[in-house]
Amino acid sequence: MNSLLLLDLSLPLKNPVIIFSVVLFIILFAPILFNRIKVPHIIGLIISGMIVGPYGLNLLSRDSSIVLFGTVGLLYIMFLAGLEIDLAEFKKNRNKIIVFGLTTFLLPLISGTLASYYILGYGLLSSLLLASMFSTHTLVSYPIASKYGVARNRAINMTVGGTMITDILALLILAGVAGSSKGDVSPAFWFRLGFSFVVFVAVVLFVFPIICRWFFKRFDDSISQYIFVLAMVFLASFLAEIAGVEAIIGAFFSGLVLNKFVPHSSPLMNRIDFVGNALFIPFFLISVGMLVNIGVLTHGWGALRVAGVILLIALSSKYLAAWITQKVFRLSADEGLMIFGLSASHAAATLAIILVGYNIIIGETALGEPIRLLDEDVLNGTIVLILVSCAVSSFVVERASKRLALTQDEESPGEADAASNEKILVSLSYPDMIADLVDFGIMLKAKRVSIPLYGLHIVTDEDQKNDSASHGKRILNKAVQHASSSENMLVPLTRYDANISNGITYSIKEQNITDVVIGLHQNTDHKTFLGPKVENIVKRVFETIYIYKPAQPFNTLTRIVVAVPPAGSNEPGFLHWLGKLLTLAKINAMPIHFYASGQTIKAIKSVMARKTTTVEVEFSLFSAWDDFLIFSRELKIDDFFVIVSARKGSASYLSQLEKLPGYFSNYFQEQSLLLIYPKQLESGINMNDIEQADGALIGTLSDKLGSLTKAARYLRKMLGD
Repeated sequence: MNSLLLLDLSLPLKNPVIIFSVVLFIILFAPILFNRIKVPHIIGLIISGMIVGPYGLNLLSRDSSIVLFGTVGLLYIMFLAGLEIDLAEFKKNRNKIIVFGLTTFLLPLISGTLASYYILGYGLLSSLLLASMFSTHTLVSYPIASKYGVARNRAINMTVGGTMITDILALLILAGVAGSSKGDVSPAFWFRLGFSFVVFVAVVLFVFPIICRWFFKRFDDSISQYIFVLAMVFLASFLAEIAGVEAIIGAFFSGLVLNKFVPHSSPLMNRIDFVGNALFIPFFLISVGMLVNIGVLTHGWGALRVAGVILLIALSSKYLAAWITQKVFRLSADEGLMIFGLSASHAAATLAIILVGYNIIIGETALGEPIRLLDEDVLNGTIVLILVSCAVSSFVVERASKRLALTQDEESPGEADAASNEKILVSLSYPDMIADLVDFGIMLKAKRVSIPLYGLHIVTDEDQKNDSASHGKRILNKAVQHASSSENMLVPLTRYDANISNGITYSIKEQNITDVVIGLHQNTDHKTFLGPKVENIVKRVFETIYIYKPAQPFNTLTRIVVAVPPAGSNEPGFLHWLGKLLTLAKINAMPIHFYASGQTIKAIKSVMARKTTTVEVEFSLFSAWDDFLIFSRELKIDDFFVIVSARKGSASYLSQLEKLPGYFSNYFQEQSLLLIYPKQLESGINMNDIEQADGALIGTLSDKLGSLTKAARYLRKMLGD
């Protein structure tokens, strides 16, 4: 009772436990309530921040803890934007990004400067600084586009890239205006700023990848990897501030760097998304709401007049820039709407610019009051802009995302139908390869189709004698848990059979499996590389088989190198394995280099032209399979070597393929390898290739039958005589 009396419940709340509880309940219930009235949850969180903030019920003050989590949330949004961007699409559209970035910067800057100077009556420096605020935008509504699965659309890539251009240019103007007001601008000032920014970009783009690759190769603990990713994000943000630019620039660049190391279907990506969308990003939106003071509209016509001009110029100029971009690059109406929606919201950079201008004192009145570069009317008008622009942005992005998601599904119905018929099975035998094999199987799976993955463990007669069935259950449970950590479903299959190859073969037929992933342990079958079990499966199974040997984590690989037999394009499964490799390259942002005959290269180019893929592809003519060891000199340690092999009697079969296992075991031990056996049209099973269920039993029966045959001959001879 005494402790209850001592508890401080005065407003604003000061007890950290109560503060955190209130924020968590807002994060929980605001989206639920606002979704019921068809209002985007982002607006719900901002309005909730207004209600509980210092200008509302005053439940919470915008103290250092709220500012801290809000800053983390903003950096998290920019980091996710860089992490989820399609790097190949980003490179392909870099010219469009530059054009859009300059358009969405210059239009608001020019119109804003003219309006501020001639309509609002501010000086040139004040007008220029205020107009630079119009030019910037914050990707507040980006999580909505990500939720609908359209974050890799070219319009979003263009807007994200344009955001970096506008923010950098606006912050340069801010630095120049702030320096001019203090008389500090000189050529040396601009040289220092430019040099420090170049050094920052070089460190993040060239040094960070080396650190990331070293870490991911040596540490596979999920918690350590997540903490490492966050540490790199905030280190890059800090380095950006040292260089004289905003921290959000550093967060975005760190996302671009980590893009290659965090596969989009991985458990790590799932954790990054979950923590950001569950905690950090909502904190940022609530903190934005706490800035909004609707009461400023009652402060006289000055505030209303400034707020009206700011809203009109900011929204109309951003819409015009999006419309021009849409028309120039022939984008769809929905893509133009998406560009406007994402670029319409103003929050972090906008507020930073206005606060800097508000705090710059350029003189005093006769009464001794400070004359500010940007007065209180501009500050209040900016607060209104934040609220209105975020609301407009959320509604527009929600609408555009729904339409783009629907269009995305309609454009490839055939691919979706084909993918829905796929069934991928992963054979699990080694505990230390579970994560690698399950992750590889998930990457092969079409992302937009909710088909399960099948995990198979065979319990042989020998295993049952040694009571190893429980070991198999532990393997499958670990595989199910690993798949679920990336929001994928794995169906565990346990089969009791005389031997492993029989169990895998009949499981494939019973489950109608289309793709089979078999792991090749680094310490297994060094003499024949594949071993008799795998070779027997290849002979008896006509579906696509992937024999995978991971020498290092997949996210640390830098390039896919593919060797294809001369008649590889004549195989029935050619289109299937090619599509899978292009998917692997796309989701991991890796270039792919094909070594093949002219006929096969022509066929691959034809397929890629129809798919309009953004994967970076190179081709080299190669037909000298007698000189296969040339790849041991061409390959780098971080390359993923894919060999498209063939079964005996198939269209692309070469006698040289029989030598591959020997080459692999002797010359490619440190290389991550994938051996693909394309799908064949089943023409029947050669009984000579079937592995016998129990060799000892068959041998015994054979001996007995031989003895009976001899006895029968002897008896016939006796009767004949």
